Amino acid sequence: MEGHPGSGRATKGIGRESLINELVLATRNPHKGAELVALLRDLGIRIRTLAEFPDAPEVAEDGQTCEANAVKKAQAIMQHTGRTAVADDTGLEVDALGGRPGVHAARYAGPNATYEDNWRKLLRELEGVPRERRRACFITVAAIARPSAKVEVVDGVLEGLIAEEPAGTQGFGYDPVFFVPEAGKTLAELTADEKNRISHRARALAKVRNLLGKLKDD
Repeated sequence: MEGHPGSGRATKGIGRESLINELVLATRNPHKGAELVALLRDLGIRIRTLAEFPDAPEVAEDGQTCEANAVKKAQAIMQHTGRTAVADDTGLEVDALGGRPGVHAARYAGPNATYEDNWRKLLRELEGVPRERRRACFITVAAIARPSAKVEVVDGVLEGLIAEEPAGTQGFGYDPVFFVPEAGKTLAELTADEKNRISHRARALAKVRNLLGKLKDD
């Protein structure tokens, strides 16, 4: 997506090398895993998590873009399990910070930072910045890696603002401080169903669903 250095590109071509009967979600993050399962569960495909593959490798998210991280994770888990794997990576770009934290959003306050550590650092850096300059966007890039097929890459974007103070108790990550004008609330003030209708991850996973549905039915 032009203008978003952490984003993926347009969907790549779909092959017919193999039908999709099951897939593995390439994440150990329980919050993200729950969202992914909720977004993909009615596809008629068996969805497995890394909890079923305890010896799966830890994949370092050391890419310079969300696409690089998502592709790396999906390919590593596909190669380990021999099954189709779906991985995603999300960046947060804040205009007033020159696009930071970007691809480093999950570790913005340090390698062992909590969700709250990260969003509190963000609020400190934006202290005194007026509302009109607090524009931000979440970008999720998702990759589908299949045996004997090229990786498919899609993305989803959610525009919003960084709130001046946290609100809400739902969700995870930066949700308490990411205000969505169309909803009039932060992501953390939305129910899981509401969030899964509009979020960046939901928009990316809708494209994943479309691809998987076509592969499953080919």
